[in-house]
Amino acid sequence: MLSSNVQASDLQQRQSDLKSLQSQISKQQSALKDTNKQREKLISLLKQDEKAIASAAKKVNQTKLALAKTDKKLTELKQRQDELNTLKQTQQETLSNQLASAYLAGNHDYSKMLLNQQSPATIERLLAYYQYLNNARMESINELQQTMSELDEIQEKQVIERSELNKLILTQQQHSKRLNLEQAQRQKTLTQLQRTVNSRGAKLEQLQIEEASLKRIVEQAILANNSSPSMEGLKSRNKLKWPTKGRIRFGFGSRRSGQVKWKGVTLAAPEGQQVSAIAPGKVIYADWLRGFGMVLVVDHGKGYMSLYGHAQTLLKNAGDTVNKGETIALVGRSGGQTEAGLYFEVRHKGQAVDPARYCKR
Repeated sequence: MLSSNVQASDLQQRQSDLKSLQSQISKQQSALKDTNKQREKLISLLKQDEKAIASAAKKVNQTKLALAKTDKKLTELKQRQDELNTLKQTQQETLSNQLASAYLAGNHDYSKMLLNQQSPATIERLLAYYQYLNNARMESINELQQTMSELDEIQEKQVIERSELNKLILTQQQHSKRLNLEQAQRQKTLTQLQRTVNSRGAKLEQLQIEEASLKRIVEQAILANNSSPSMEGLKSRNKLKWPTKGRIRFGFGSRRSGQVKWKGVTLAAPEGQQVSAIAPGKVIYADWLRGFGMVLVVDHGKGYMSLYGHAQTLLKNAGDTVNKGETIALVGRSGGQTEAGLYFEVRHKGQAVDPARYCKR
């Protein structure tokens, strides 16, 4: 009887333990579900933050280019002004000498020349000479007036360009301030996001989702795009320039986490540094992509494409044609990166290949 009571008590205890364990599992599943929801929400916020940064950075870059253009104009105007001032001085000296010659020539009395019975040929030569001096003097006066007029125009243009330069400087400061605010907001979101991906399993899952997203985008781009017959692909082996200057932080084929490997290379480079197209082509994707941030994909024809990720901003849109070496983006940290750099892939018929096969070692 006692043994039967012990067995019943043991069974009740096990059932109680099972219920407790099931309750814990349920709580863990609920917490995990909440964490996943929070993570997705934060990824959505990160996307908004990084797209806002891209917009602000693009405006900063545009005003930077406009500033350089205006500054160049002012330099050219200053050079022309210096040239004209030198020309003006020469013209004034020439006119001064002509006036002195005219004054000396004016001491001749034509009536005396006639009374002295100088030959008509001599008088004709003298009159022709005086007429020549007069014409030369008038020409010099006209040239000097033109020089003075151009100098006045240049001074007016300088005033306009300096005013434009001051406006651009103020605009640049506003855009830079906006960019700093967006970057600060992005850092807050990123810090919260990193707390939700603190286990190895969560990180691996995140990488797998990111890799699948990239694969899907590439496949969709291939299906949607009709390559132009004029595009020749990537024929040059080990001769193309890398899209930006920097050391290779992660090499092609190196391990990321678990069985996930790098399908491209990550080049460590300063934020805001220019990114160039490695070959002529057509932009077939330009948008934010989970895990890779601001991404731009260029189709080079013959099944070849190049991909540029983690950009701060994209300077080209889908459908744009780009030339070899043309600036298409700026280096950044988008996609949740903590360090600035460029993620760069080369693909042939959808399969990732080592970029070092085509870019200079």
